[in-house]
Amino acid sequence: QVQLVESGGGLVQPGGSLRLSCAASGSIYSLTDMGWHRQTPGNERELVATISSDNSTKYADAVKGRFIISRDNAKNTVYLQMNSLKPEDTAVYYCKARIRTTDSILRIYWGQGTRVTVSS
Repeated sequence: QVQLVESGGGLVQPGGSLRLSCAASGSIYSLTDMGWHRQTPGNERELVATISSDNSTKYADAVKGRFIISRDNAKNTVYLQMNSLKPEDTAVYYCKARIRTTDSILRIYWGQGTRVTVSS
């Protein structure tokens, strides 16, 4: 059994910053790719940023230069530092991780989501 637990969402004014965290726990053998997606009502979930096991990163064009994804392998945690936030960043943010469990099964897991609201 594996769980991803996100934290750090909330209400912030335009131009402000937030840091999201996602901690994986359970029967983990190894973490490979990790990332963040976001979703607004009526829209599909979209990729925000990903980070591979060798720390290679990719970002959606909408967040390049403003968001930074990082990971702490010792803590099985991925972070998303969000700076210069805009109202259009308002969404529910989901953590995603590709995890190999102790029984050698590789699969994708999702967190429960954390809401980010950017508003004055």
